Amino acid sequence: MKKIEAIIRLSRFERVRDALAAIGVNFFTLTEVKGFGLQKGEKLMYRGSVYDSDYIARLRLDIFCNTEKVDEIIDAIVSAGRTGEVGDGKIVVMDIDHIVRIRTYEVGSEAI
Repeated sequence: MKKIEAIIRLSRFERVRDALAAIGVNFFTLTEVKGFGLQKGEKLMYRGSVYDSDYIARLRLDIFCNTEKVDEIIDAIVSAGRTGEVGDGKIVVMDIDHIVRIRTYEVGSEAI
């Protein structure tokens, strides 16, 4: 079992969500995150004035899946989330030793 963490642009969320749904990924956790990167912050517009922001706003998706599904999920995220510009994000894949569904006490693959 694997956990996939993907940091993506806010503007690409709907595309990524739809691409994941098309391959059968119907559940993930979504978190708004802020960070620093090669972009060195973003310019924000408020009431006609431009402000420099010290952070980059992004979304983090956490997806639990079986090992066989990892490459398909990564391909879906990359194809839907890529703009070709600096700041498109990152994907990290981690091993999961144990997972339990709280409601039913199912463990392992059944808990996903």
